[in-house]
Amino acid sequence: MQGRPDARPERWLGAIALIIIASISLANVVTRYVTGGSFSFTEEFSVFLLVVLTFAGASVALRRNRHIRIGLLERVLPPGPRKALIVFQALCGAAVLGLITWYGAKLAWQEYQWQSLSPGLGLPQWWYIVWLPLLSGAMLWRLCEQTRDRLTGRLTDEP
Repeated sequence: MQGRPDARPERWLGAIALIIIASISLANVVTRYVTGGSFSFTEEFSVFLLVVLTFAGASVALRRNRHIRIGLLERVLPPGPRKALIVFQALCGAAVLGLITWYGAKLAWQEYQWQSLSPGLGLPQWWYIVWLPLLSGAMLWRLCEQTRDRLTGRLTDEP
């Protein structure tokens, strides 16, 4: 494959989330050291941003073919059955990601309708939850790209 597959939007989102987590955590430590108190929002935001970082990183890893997979069977199979195995793997992954996307979107919509507020800051809960279906949908898209590249031979497990 020419170059390296990329997932630039997810890379940027993950980097921004990591920078914000580090910044608010550092600010909280300094504030606690100087004043003896701490910011109330840091835990809620940090947990939310950690979920965003996890899903964004998983999407990048999917696009770059870096998720853990046992490739022994795939390597010993002839080309026809190998392609069938790749399609089967993709269908299993798509089923899981499709369910996460569907039920995550359903949950976000319910939280929007119920006007639920977060326990710490009282912000709308759907602001946090909506990232689950968005990023699992991004992972689903990256899975399709990865599968296409693996089936055409542009992407292999060999380093």
